[in-house]
Amino acid sequence: MFTTFVLAVALQAAMPAAPLIGRATVIDGDTLEIGGQRVRLWGVDAPEGRQSCLRDGQAYRCGTEAARHLDRLINDRPVTCTPQGRPDRYRRMVARCAVTADCAPGEGCRTFRRDLGSWMVADGWALDYARYSGSEHAEQQHDAQEGRKGLWAGAFVSPWDWRAGKR
Repeated sequence: MFTTFVLAVALQAAMPAAPLIGRATVIDGDTLEIGGQRVRLWGVDAPEGRQSCLRDGQAYRCGTEAARHLDRLINDRPVTCTPQGRPDRYRRMVARCAVTADCAPGEGCRTFRRDLGSWMVADGWALDYARYSGSEHAEQQHDAQEGRKGLWAGAFVSPWDWRAGKR
């Protein structure tokens, strides 16, 4: 009996968790909630809700802007989140999340799935969290920085440094 229990627990731990699919509420620039489950976007870090940055010499709430941008990307479409490893220290699922996006009419392209973390980095509203992503989003971040998109249009403190009090 005990052996069966141990085997069942081991098999469950080895099996990947099922994707979470549904309507998402944006909590901040890298956190969603779907059906009461908090989900942290894998491999990216966005400014905190209370975090301020500078653009054109003026302070603005970049954390709020990042969350608004993520909300616009989702645009009331269903989100599919595929878990990546264990929950974080706040018990949030860490996942790659995507929406189905459409090309503009007349462009001759088809519907495709778009990873929200990569999209946020490409648009300059989140940073590659290389510590966890293995620099997977480094190219998108470089392009956003070169194009002065999002946060890169001004001055900011990385979210991990801001949380550490290096404001």
